[in-house]
Amino acid sequence: MAGSRGPDMQVSNDSDQDRETLSSHLILEPSLHPRVNEAKLSRKIDLRVLPILFAIYIVAFLDRVNISNALTLGLPAELGLVGDQPNIALTIFFAPYIVFEIPSNILMKKLGPRIWISACILSFGVVMIGQGFVQSFGGLLATRFFLGLAEAGIFPGSFYLISFWYEKAEAQKRFTVYWSSTIFAGAFGGLLASAIANMDDIRGLSSWRWVFILEGIVTVLIGLLAFICVTDFPREAKWLSQEEKELLLQKTGANESHTVPVTTRDVLTFLTEPKQWFAAVMYLTILIPSYSIVYFLPTIIQTLGYTTIQIQLHSVPPFAAALGFTIVIAYASDRLQMRSPFIFLGLMLLIGGLAILISVHGATHFSAEYAALCLVAMGSSGVGGNIVCWYVMNLRGHVERSIGSAWMICFGNIGGIIATFLFLKKDAPYYVSGYSVCLAMSALCVVSCASYGLLIRREIKANLEYEIGGSSKNQTLYL
Repeated sequence: MAGSRGPDMQVSNDSDQDRETLSSHLILEPSLHPRVNEAKLSRKIDLRVLPILFAIYIVAFLDRVNISNALTLGLPAELGLVGDQPNIALTIFFAPYIVFEIPSNILMKKLGPRIWISACILSFGVVMIGQGFVQSFGGLLATRFFLGLAEAGIFPGSFYLISFWYEKAEAQKRFTVYWSSTIFAGAFGGLLASAIANMDDIRGLSSWRWVFILEGIVTVLIGLLAFICVTDFPREAKWLSQEEKELLLQKTGANESHTVPVTTRDVLTFLTEPKQWFAAVMYLTILIPSYSIVYFLPTIIQTLGYTTIQIQLHSVPPFAAALGFTIVIAYASDRLQMRSPFIFLGLMLLIGGLAILISVHGATHFSAEYAALCLVAMGSSGVGGNIVCWYVMNLRGHVERSIGSAWMICFGNIGGIIATFLFLKKDAPYYVSGYSVCLAMSALCVVSCASYGLLIRREIKANLEYEIGGSSKNQTLYL
């Protein structure tokens, strides 16, 4: 899309046009280079861009949600948590996380991904280690707050970065690889917690403290590695030859320099477009059931009467099912060049699973309830990455993508706050209220996805009527 001048690429104001015109003169018009092997270049990019971002977000997401495992390993009793205090500890993370996402992307745009992302994850690891030594509810709140502050730049910044390395036709598989790090973290967290549960009282520390300390140490090591391995945007990538860089810029349309500033006027103009709000709502509504599963799956399984280690082990299969579903629909989505049909398929699974959980209760129905949990994990975690890719790859240029990727994730993570109060002790063991809210949000997600899709369809129709020059792939909007 970037680099075209069809109606979908109209710039909202004169200052935007001036900046884009200026940036277009900073690079020579690229030309295709037949000596560059595109398949080899694609593999080179995959190996350089994705693995380190995947590792970063595995440890970041694991550190974010490992408190769900700690809550079943004795944390509430040792810190004297009562009532809704565990839920408040989950919620406080999202206050700085939501507020600082757009400013964080602007800072990453200025400082560069290598510096910013590695600094964020290193800070995150240090705070996580500190969380292993808290002695009170207040200390837990403080560490959770700073975890949210440190992680604010990682997820939206990574999506923002990835979007400039791939053209739209090949983006879904790469976004899915990155998104699946959250699913890996959910599954691996249960396995890791089941092993760490045996470390209780080693060096006088409870097993839940070891969960935070050991995972924090790994995060610090990943942070140091990130400073070496995270790459910057394509225009600044020194590991690409000039011919490779020109070919990549032509394929992706990423000719605009990331040094073009983002102004307050850019942000306000961006937020006047209805499709940006529909996109934010569809991410918000999918995150509510997604976070509910991530944070409360061990707690839900605990109501079925399992031991501490069995709880952690039984939290793995739903995430494994979600991972398999995510991979399948990612490949199908890229192959068919369609996003929304697979999103609606996942939402069908999500709604079906929640309907079962609301209506089926009791130990005699364990198999049905557990299968429903798998459907919920598949439907929420499985399509979340598709929703993000669908939206981000329909944005254009550094300015819009830096705002849009942070905006969607910023607004959407309000769902994290809602989710942390859906599954309360007083509602155990059936959690009808929590499941009902998740079901309502899933239905709203269907509506918001359909509304966003209709607006994109209208833009596609306008583009077909007024299309001028340039690569058709760069102009493509996907349904």
